Amino acid sequence: METAFETIQRTSTISFPGLFGSFSINPPASFSLFGRSIYFYGVIIALGFLLGITYCAKRSARFGIREDDLYDLVLWLIPLSILGARLYFVLFKLDYYIANPGEILAIWNGGLAIYGGVIAGVIVMILVCRHKKIPWQAMLDLIVYGLLIGQILGRWGNFMNREAFGAQTDIFCRMQLTATDGSFICVHPTFLYESLWNLVGLIGLVIWEKKGGRRYDGQAALGYFFWYGLGRTWIEGLRTDSLYIGQTNIRVSQLLSAVLCLLSLTLLIVNARRKHPPEELYVNRVAAAAVQIAEGENEEKKEDTQHE
Repeated sequence: METAFETIQRTSTISFPGLFGSFSINPPASFSLFGRSIYFYGVIIALGFLLGITYCAKRSARFGIREDDLYDLVLWLIPLSILGARLYFVLFKLDYYIANPGEILAIWNGGLAIYGGVIAGVIVMILVCRHKKIPWQAMLDLIVYGLLIGQILGRWGNFMNREAFGAQTDIFCRMQLTATDGSFICVHPTFLYESLWNLVGLIGLVIWEKKGGRRYDGQAALGYFFWYGLGRTWIEGLRTDSLYIGQTNIRVSQLLSAVLCLLSLTLLIVNARRKHPPEELYVNRVAAAAVQIAEGENEEKKEDTQHE
């Protein structure tokens, strides 16, 4: 199985015979610019980051977050999240990278683990928010929207690299990978499953938040972790490139996803039974503070007028 997959990766023609018949595509993994190879994998991930940040910046006021504070966080978040995503992947394939140290930084060939990026990102976010005296739960509520956008687009980088797909199948939405010699296999397009799953999650969160569903800081983040964990638990079980715990058959991301899903669901249920006064929501506290400042300035103006 592994030999067959390795043989047709990178240069294989891609088609979805159950959906689009004989239509096929052979996207290049990279393109040349000024004499240098630029990999679509990196371009797509960068585009996902940019769109995610842009969306968060436009929505930041609804969470009580200033755009400047968001951008300050992003300056630390992007490089360290990428580092965390790569470190997570390398650690679970340490024997290979010890033997091939020159490939440790070759992220353009794939090998960014989303959970490593999320873990690093959350740590960085908490530290930055503490420094700025911003509730990290409120910031996380905002950031998960950008994270979903990044994941939706980022999985298409896997498509360009012919990676992150599942086991062989004859399901209607199967993805067929055809080698130059005509041999082929049909697999689960797990990159597509995850991209669509996250799209549904993003739409659901946006609608829910716009209708005033967010009652406490951290609620949107819990919703994201529950939804993503639920989908990833299922999707990871279909993949052929999972990272495993030691010599066991336990998939690291599948186990982590299941734990994340159950923990988030538990916290959502527990918090649903608690009272959450609207004035405790950070965005409402910021608004109340702004009103007090404005009233104080008006009082000062009145006093100055009276003295005149």
